[in-house]
Amino acid sequence: MNTTHSPGEDGTREYRRILLDGTAVHVVRDGDELLAGDGRRVKAADALHLPPVQPSKVIAVHLNHRSRVEEFQISLPSAPTFFHKPVSALNAHGGAVVRPEGCRYLNYEGEIALVIGRECRNVAPDDAGHCIAGYTVANDYGLHDFRDTDAGSMLRVKGSDTLCPLGPGLVTGWDFRGKYLRTYVNGQLMQDGSTDEMTWDMHYLVADIARTITLVPGDVLLTGTPAHSRPVRPGDVVEVEAEGLGRLTNHIVAGPTPVRNDCGAQPTASEEVLSTAFGGDWEHRGIRPPRRS
Repeated sequence: MNTTHSPGEDGTREYRRILLDGTAVHVVRDGDELLAGDGRRVKAADALHLPPVQPSKVIAVHLNHRSRVEEFQISLPSAPTFFHKPVSALNAHGGAVVRPEGCRYLNYEGEIALVIGRECRNVAPDDAGHCIAGYTVANDYGLHDFRDTDAGSMLRVKGSDTLCPLGPGLVTGWDFRGKYLRTYVNGQLMQDGSTDEMTWDMHYLVADIARTITLVPGDVLLTGTPAHSRPVRPGDVVEVEAEGLGRLTNHIVAGPTPVRNDCGAQPTASEEVLSTAFGGDWEHRGIRPPRRS
C-alpha cells in the first residue's frame, strides 16, 4: 500500500482495495476520490470495492457490548469467548448479502473490526496495540435459521457466504476510544452504541486470542455488536457507521435457490432461533433466555 498522500488532520489514513480496469488495486482515499500508486484517480462513489484486507482468518468475539448483554438479560462471561468466520464469508462495501431461499432470520450486527499488522503471539494487553495495523467497519451477519446446528460453533450461522462485509477501507492512526457505532436499515437508526460500552477493549481482545493462536498480518478480529440486532429481508439496505472509519453499505438479496433439503440440518424457527433473532422484542425474554448470543 505505497502512497505519498499525507495523513488527515486527525493523523489517520484510509486505504482501500478496489477493482480498477479489472485488476485489484490498493488505493488511498483523498477526499471524495481514491488515488492509486500510479496516479490514477477514481471517484470513491463510483469504485467497485473489494474487502480492504485479505486475512488468513477472521475471528469474532461473542459478547462484548454491555447493551447487548442487558438486552438479552444474561450474564457476561468472566472472559471473552470467540468464534470463527471462514474467509469465504468475506464481502465488501457495496456488496450483496445473500439470504438463502427458505431462511427468514438473517440479522445485521454492526461492528468494528481490527486488522493485524505484524505477527502476534503471546503479547501483553499493553503491547497488543503495536500489533494492530488499523481498523475497519464490519457487519457480522448471522443466519439464525441454522442456530440449532453445529454444536454451538455458529459455523453456518456466521460463516455462510457473503456474511462478513468489511470496509469501505482500512483506517490507520485511529483511536478507538469514545467512538460511536451505529447501524441503519433503510435509513432508520437501529443500533446506537459506543466503543466505551465494550467490556474488553481492542488491545485486550488481541492479547487474549494471541495466547494460543498466532495472528499474522491481515488477520481480522471482530469486536462485538451493541443491542438491537434484528432480521432483515431482501430489498433492505443496511449501513454500519463507525465514527472516523466511514460507513459500510450493503443490500440484502434473496438466494437464487433454496437450501438443499436432501441432506444436512434444515432451517428452523425454534425458541433458540427466535430468541436470538428478535432479542429484546422476543415475547418470552427473561423467561427462556438464549444459550448464547
